[in-house]
Amino acid sequence: VHQGRADAFVGTCRVVGLATLMALPFGILIAIYVNEYAPRAIKSAVNLTLDVLAGVPAIVIGFFVFGLIVVSYGQSAYAGAFALAVIMLPFVARATIEVLVLVPNSLREAALGVGAPRWRATLGIVLPQTIGGVLTGATLAVARVAGETAPLLFTCSLVQSGTHANPSQPVRTVPVTIFELVEQGDPTSNAMAWAAALVLIRFIL
Repeated sequence: VHQGRADAFVGTCRVVGLATLMALPFGILIAIYVNEYAPRAIKSAVNLTLDVLAGVPAIVIGFFVFGLIVVSYGQSAYAGAFALAVIMLPFVARATIEVLVLVPNSLREAALGVGAPRWRATLGIVLPQTIGGVLTGATLAVARVAGETAPLLFTCSLVQSGTHANPSQPVRTVPVTIFELVEQGDPTSNAMAWAAALVLIRFIL
């Protein structure tokens, strides 16, 4: 990647990777609780919350994380990843819930019938049936956040050129780099922005 832009692609991979590590386990746990354990009232409330969260504009989440983390601790890759994880969470949770609903109740009943506790039946019998759906939800969530610019402007944009491995410091990312190159206005910067956008779109696809 031309003229030091490789650091943006490395930074994007790190931030999106951290966001996935944050969102994936929490999304799966939420889905398991909602589908397997939650009373009807709580299930409806959580489903509504997930739907609302999925519709919140990314810039609003960026403001939220800025006030929650950045004001006190400064910008960092962790803050950017947390903002992206909030965006990813409803996609992972809803995809997992939809797959859990499709698991036949006969599997649960068979596990309980041979004396397995409910948590063991959920983890050992039900959850393995959902791997495909979980991976689908994770893939959709990654594609959703890989090109987000607004949350990263507030949480992870004040960085100099160069690659480092410290997630407690801001890192350069592709969406923010594209935004900065377009703002410069000269033909060379615009061409580099188009090139970076093409690589990002191919990654998402």
